[in-house]
Amino acid sequence: MSSYAVVVERAEDGGFGVWCPDLPGCVVVADTEAQALAEMRTAIELHLAGMREDGLPIPHPATVSAAVITLDAA
Repeated sequence: MSSYAVVVERAEDGGFGVWCPDLPGCVVVADTEAQALAEMRTAIELHLAGMREDGLPIPHPATVSAAVITLDAA
């Protein structure tokens, strides 16, 4: 079992984008954060399956975690 960290970003239109630092090109967009995360799980599975089919090495997850740092308004 592998755990891949993902980054969730809010889009200007109010939707959400999610990407995986360990899997370049593996990105999804959706209307809600929950939908984007669900679609990202499928995207990662498909991305890894495609890499296996192409005979490419599967990258070991290097991103351990993410954190939010809150700063006082400037």
